[in-house]
Amino acid sequence: MAWTTDLVLFVRTLIGDLDSSKYADSRLEQIIAVAAYKVYDQADFNYTYVVDIATKEISPDPVDNKDTDFTVLTAYQAACIILGSEVKTESANSLSLRDGPSAIDLRGVSTALNSLYQDLSTKFEELMNTYKTTNSIHGQAVLGPYSPGSAGIGNSYGYGGRSGSVFGN
Repeated sequence: MAWTTDLVLFVRTLIGDLDSSKYADSRLEQIIAVAAYKVYDQADFNYTYVVDIATKEISPDPVDNKDTDFTVLTAYQAACIILGSEVKTESANSLSLRDGPSAIDLRGVSTALNSLYQDLSTKFEELMNTYKTTNSIHGQAVLGPYSPGSAGIGNSYGYGGRSGSVFGN
């Protein structure tokens, strides 16, 4: 399963977990499975994916199938899940202490993490919206069976004993 290698490295890069790993590979695989489940629920893809969060499986493998759209969206969603959790944890730990001339201010850590989380979330939404608009069936919403312009197509009308379509057949 190539996704367990490639997507784990991709997510590590997005969240900056490169040198000394904060997250175990198995934990990242679980988060990636959750992200894949959420992404698959939000859009239609070329493949029918089966995601099992408990066993950390995504089938068929999106990396082997070269489904770059699903892979990138899943990586960004996983990064958003992780950073959202870190923002929540760090915001509970943010404090500011002053004792005479000495001061400790840890509020900047949660502010920086929140900014990174907001940036990644915005990027994910932009990627998802771009995917949805560029991979939809063009014209589907414009010329559906109940569109006003499609009412006369294929209907036959009688004109003084003559029968024919609206377009003169």
